[in-house]
Amino acid sequence: MNFANVFRCPDNVGMAEIDHKALKKGKTMAVKLRLMRMGRRHRPFFRINAVDARTPRDGRILEKLGHYDPIEKDPAKQVVLKRERVEYWLNEGAVPSDTVSQILLRQGIKHKYAEQRSARRAKARALARAKGRPFNKAERIAAEKAAKQAEEKAKAEAEAAKAAEEKVKAEAEAAKAAEEKVKAEAKTKSEPKEEPQNAPSSGQQADKGDET
Repeated sequence: MNFANVFRCPDNVGMAEIDHKALKKGKTMAVKLRLMRMGRRHRPFFRINAVDARTPRDGRILEKLGHYDPIEKDPAKQVVLKRERVEYWLNEGAVPSDTVSQILLRQGIKHKYAEQRSARRAKARALARAKGRPFNKAERIAAEKAAKQAEEKAKAEAEAAKAAEEKVKAEAEAAKAAEEKVKAEAKTKSEPKEEPQNAPSSGQQADKGDET
């Protein structure tokens, strides 16, 4: 990427906002548009900068392009951008980070990197679908929840089947016991009653009466 044209900046861009030492004439470098965290603890806001991709995070910037305040309640004030400079850097080949890309799209600034990212995500999603794998965290959580519900349902069905089997077994044993009881009672009724051996017969009782 050639930065010779960077020195021809619009009048509304302050010279102090551009790091000219980093923009040597004829030098080619990779540029990223990314956020730099500012503010204090529990009250952050972020600057949107054009930076050399080789510099560490929050390192030297090439140009300040705006800021993003996620805590601001007024949506119109959450994002402030130098739209012309952002479009300039995008046209020069600067690559926005995923977060900056989403911010730009919400501000109506379309760029080819968002389209490329969407195409890559669509391809990755299709591959994940083909392999039966979740694509993102939400899908993974949903898949785990569905698997857990299926496991609980299978467990409940197995317990219900076991309880039904035990009930059938208990009823069969009760029916068998009742049948054996009926058979035993029928057998008892069909057997002749035996008279006591020491009991006197009726003739003997009559003879004893005559003797008296």
